[in-house]
Amino acid sequence: MSAMIIDGKEVAARVRAEVAREVAAFRERTGKAPGLATILVGDDPASAVYVANKRKACAEVGI
Repeated sequence: MSAMIIDGKEVAARVRAEVAREVAAFRERTGKAPGLATILVGDDPASAVYVANKRKACAEVGI
């Protein structure tokens, strides 16, 4: 079995584009927007950054 190099940024971009299309189709079909709810427990700065990054990623695809 030979190794295969995967371009993670390219794969992620394709996944984001597909999710954006699915979100747009969902909005068109239902008239509603999907959402994201998070619960942040404690004061861990790394957790806050993680949640902020998830919110940003969702906003980029229309969630």
